[in-house]
Amino acid sequence: MTKKILRKVLEEVLGTEVGRHQYASFDLIGDIAVLRLPGELEYLGLLLGEALLKANRRISTVLLQKGGVSGTFRLRNLQWILGEKRTETIHKEHGCLFKVDLAKAYFSPRLQHERLRIAHLIKPLENLVNLFSGVGCFSIIAAKHSLLRSAFSIDLNPDAVKLMEENIRLNKVEGRVIPILGDAKDVVEHSLVGIADRVLMPLPELVYEYLDTAIKALKPSGGFLHLYDFVHASRDEDPIKKVMEQASSRLQSLKVKYRILFGRIVRSVGPNWYQVALDVRIMPLDEG
Repeated sequence: MTKKILRKVLEEVLGTEVGRHQYASFDLIGDIAVLRLPGELEYLGLLLGEALLKANRRISTVLLQKGGVSGTFRLRNLQWILGEKRTETIHKEHGCLFKVDLAKAYFSPRLQHERLRIAHLIKPLENLVNLFSGVGCFSIIAAKHSLLRSAFSIDLNPDAVKLMEENIRLNKVEGRVIPILGDAKDVVEHSLVGIADRVLMPLPELVYEYLDTAIKALKPSGGFLHLYDFVHASRDEDPIKKVMEQASSRLQSLKVKYRILFGRIVRSVGPNWYQVALDVRIMPLDEG
C-alpha cells in the first residue's frame, strides 16, 4: 500500500504518463524509511517523505539514500529528510531483534527470505563460517532457527562487530554465534581452516576473491558454500545461468570437485541487474 502511495505522488507531480515510468522505492528498517530515487528526482524527497509518514504510522524517520553503497564497509550515503534525526533503530525479523546503525554498518531488509532459507538448510551440530557477517543477521537467525553448533561470524568493520555483539546478547545466542573482528582471509588462515560444514559469502563484491578462503574453511570431508553475486542479464539471458557459469569457471580454476545444487534470483538491484544466490557442494577429491 505504501509503495502505491509513492507511485500516486509521482504521477500527481510529474503527470500520469511520466510518473508511472519513474522509479521510487524505500526500505523499511525498524522505524526508519530509506527512500531511493533517481538523481533527477531527489528534489521530491521531502514530498515523498511526507507521504510515507502519513501512510505508515510505524515510520518515525525518513532518510534519502544518495547513490549506492560505497567504501570498504559498503556504507550508505544518507540525507535526513523528515522525522526524528537519527540513523539507529531496532529491526525485527523472523523472531529476532537487530540493533542497526545505517550510518555505521551495512544492513538490508531485502535479504530476509535468504536469511531464513539458509537457516532451514543447516543440519544439527553443523559449524557455519560467515565470512562477511555485518551486524550478524544471517548467523543469529541461523542460530535461532536451527540446531547449529557454532556460527563463526567475521567482519572487518569494528562498528558492525560492536552491533553484532549487542545483537548476540539481545537474541540470547551467546556461545553459539562467535563474533570475530578482522579480514576473513586472515581469520580463516589463522584459526578456522577445516572447521566448517557450511561457509556463507553474502558480499557479492568479494565472492570470487575470497572463494579460495571459503574452501579452506570447509572440513576435509567437504561441505557447502552459499554464494551471492551481482550479474547483468539482458531480456534473453538467464541471470542464474550466467552466475553458475562464472562460479564454475572459478571453482574449476581452484581444482576442486563441486556440484551446484540450487540457484535463485534474490532481487533486482537495477535495470537488468540481479542479485543471485547459489548453493554449491564441495566434495573431497577422492569422491566422484
